[in-house]
Amino acid sequence: MTFDANRPVAVVTGASSGIGRSTARKLMERGWQVVGVGRDPRRCAEAERELAAAGGGGGFAVLRGDFTLMAEVKRVADAIGDRIPRLDVLINNAGGVRDRRIVTAEGTEATFAANHLAPFLLTRELLPALRTSAAALPPGSARVIAVSSSAHRMGKGLRWDDLQSLRDFHPAGAYGQAKLANILFTRELARRTAPDGITAHAMHPGKVATNFASHGDAAMREHMAAADTVPPDEPAETLVWLAADPEGGRDGGRYFHGKAEETPAEAARDDAAAARLWTESERLLAGLGF
Repeated sequence: MTFDANRPVAVVTGASSGIGRSTARKLMERGWQVVGVGRDPRRCAEAERELAAAGGGGGFAVLRGDFTLMAEVKRVADAIGDRIPRLDVLINNAGGVRDRRIVTAEGTEATFAANHLAPFLLTRELLPALRTSAAALPPGSARVIAVSSSAHRMGKGLRWDDLQSLRDFHPAGAYGQAKLANILFTRELARRTAPDGITAHAMHPGKVATNFASHGDAAMREHMAAADTVPPDEPAETLVWLAADPEGGRDGGRYFHGKAEETPAEAARDDAAAARLWTESERLLAGLGF
């Protein structure tokens, strides 16, 4: 795919299925060019075929990467930077739950790595492109959106002595911790990038009928199977609204659900914790060589 420098570009992670694929399609229908990122080769190929066939004013290219590994995130970020002439919006959508503690080859815990460290690193690496676009566009046009979850309300705050749940792991607890990290990261990102004209927001998609829980434990899969789920198109509408409509371009650091602002848990509004998480995330990545 050849990108047109005169048309907006979005990067959507987790775009090979579910919410991400639906979001990519809806942005393309608005004339956007989309770079999707996915993990599974088969689903990536299916998404590329489907979205190419759907047409629309924009175009779609897909990159594969395992976001439990920071080396893969860095490779994908470099590939994106090499391909796109501009970057208007980054949607950090990829994530999921695991049914047990999985320590990656890099020594990180997979739930925390995929849900928090990966979007943190990808955002950091793509910030120069976002800043370049922001400088040429009206304030608030360049945006970063995080897909979090109401699961961030499960705990009372981040466990600083075991941030990755490497010692004390429970599937739901580790996921809730990572989703709280999404909101705190977005809050600090909004503070740091506001002078550049970039806005950042987080959103809760609701219980969505996707393969999200496929790596979760039996209880999680049963919960999702019995839940009153919504189709992926519903949260995708909110993501596209935040990406392209005026509301998403003002007053960064907010939390949304269903195109409406909500108040997140008290722990997610802790500015000191948000700043500390940024520092701890940088420290963890530096220890991995990034």
